[in-house]
Amino acid sequence: MSVVEKRGRSNIVLALIVVAVVVVGGVTYTYYVKSGPQSPLLSYSADAYATETTDLLNSFSHSTGIPVAPVKSGGSFAIADQIAAGSPADIFVSVALSATGPEYLKSESPGWAVGFASDQLVLAYSNTSSPAVVAEGNSATQTNTTAGWNAFFTSLTSEGVKVGISDPVSDPAGLRGWLALEAAGYLYSGGNTSAYTSRLAEDGGNVTGASAAALVAPLQSGQIQFLFIYKSAAITDHLMYVQLEPQVNFGNPSLGTFYSRFSFHDSAGTTVGSAIVLSVTVPLDGSHQASALKFVKYVVENAQSLSAYGLLPLTPAQLYSNVTPPGPITQLVSQGLLEDSGPLP
Repeated sequence: MSVVEKRGRSNIVLALIVVAVVVVGGVTYTYYVKSGPQSPLLSYSADAYATETTDLLNSFSHSTGIPVAPVKSGGSFAIADQIAAGSPADIFVSVALSATGPEYLKSESPGWAVGFASDQLVLAYSNTSSPAVVAEGNSATQTNTTAGWNAFFTSLTSEGVKVGISDPVSDPAGLRGWLALEAAGYLYSGGNTSAYTSRLAEDGGNVTGASAAALVAPLQSGQIQFLFIYKSAAITDHLMYVQLEPQVNFGNPSLGTFYSRFSFHDSAGTTVGSAIVLSVTVPLDGSHQASALKFVKYVVENAQSLSAYGLLPLTPAQLYSNVTPPGPITQLVSQGLLEDSGPLP
């Protein structure tokens, strides 16, 4: 082989090596871009469940290595409005199922949500609350008589007693506070659903706030004597509370038909009563759809951990959907971890 031939072959080999290096470099660069550190999952949660959502996210992150950002919280309806207006969100944990649907999330609603735990309303009180009314409430809980409950709710809505009920437009806890009073009137005041709501309104006893969480400090300081709040939040905040009957606390999913007898009308429209179910969904424009769906799967598989907060894990979890859900969600159904519970409101 001549020197020229050798030199030509060397040039060809060198060129191939350069190409190979460029290709390998390109593949390496592409792989780095695709598999490099993921930006954290952005999550919104109903403020009453920020602690629970944070714990689930941290456990999920520890298990999978997927980074998560600190949870942003607020009233479920208010959060849904923010996401619908363009706030980036990968995960939305709501205590109002309707907040995950198109009525509130608008084009960000994926058309499905997974209910994974139920909660209930209680009437929290503090050391500054009226001892007589507290005693009536605890007595009614123990005896569970119509007369006992009527005496308690009559005193609760009497002049001079301040009852915290958060803004029903932004916070589902407030909406359910009014619905609970309607249900109590129906059960304990001869079917009169407005018996206690009218008394409270006429006496000016309602004190409102952006959320039930925002009314905890006024309760502890004595500005209000009672507060409609979720049991899990009362436990987390170390509050004393009066335990209400299942028909009034909206905490039993099997009583959904009964709860639907009651409705509340405000500037957002008319809302029909339903069981308190904590649900999770994945907004459509989230940047990390696959990771967010993995989180939903993790929640379904690990909901039992929430019992420590006073929540009742749903077994199986409930799927509310108006569309064919994503593959990972459908797989949970086929595994028996999730069951179809009808359309999303």
